[in-house]
Amino acid sequence: MKLLDYISPLWDTMKGILPISLALLFMQIVVLKKPLESLPNFIIGMILSILGLHYFLKGTEMTLVPLAENVGRNLYLLKYPWLVLIFGFVLGYLGTLVEPALKILALEVENLSAGVITSGMLVHGVAAGFGLGMVLGLYRILSQLPYLYILAPILILIFILSFFAPEPFASIAMDAASATTGPVNIPLNMALAVGLASVLDNVDPLLSGFGIIGLTSLGAMVSVLVLGIVTRF
Repeated sequence: MKLLDYISPLWDTMKGILPISLALLFMQIVVLKKPLESLPNFIIGMILSILGLHYFLKGTEMTLVPLAENVGRNLYLLKYPWLVLIFGFVLGYLGTLVEPALKILALEVENLSAGVITSGMLVHGVAAGFGLGMVLGLYRILSQLPYLYILAPILILIFILSFFAPEPFASIAMDAASATTGPVNIPLNMALAVGLASVLDNVDPLLSGFGIIGLTSLGAMVSVLVLGIVTRF
């Protein structure tokens, strides 16, 4: 029974990775008729990917999610609400720095721009925008503002900034927003927001605890567009 309990989650992880790998293999070998560069490397890489993703998700489920939810439930004990917002910024900023998808995107941008847009510049810029989005999300929960009151101005700001930011920053901003919603930020920040909303008086956690990831992604878009405008000068 214990063996089955261990294998079942591992099989669930394999079901997410194997179809993608088989589709790429089919395209490479059958359609394009190109051989693999190294079959042993491919097999070892597949095993490492499955085990790595499995243990990461299991570790996140056991540590980050319950810890973030507990911290969120106790944030209301802070005497000043602005301390909650500062903590949200720091958490969002640091969480974004370790997102693997964002690091890969930043390296690609640095290579294609011949070092004009460095990976460090992009990662820290996106992290700052994500942190500001986290501040807006927590402020919305604390003040019980309707989601539209914060969402609409940000969308208008993004629309305006996109006219002034040079190419390809508008495209990078869209990809950066997606890259921030990875395996670290989503469980960490959403659990924190839900935990905070669950202990506030007259606040529905289902209505107020969700939506924060969207605001953080939009914050990342704003920061990248501003970064693009700054680079013009």
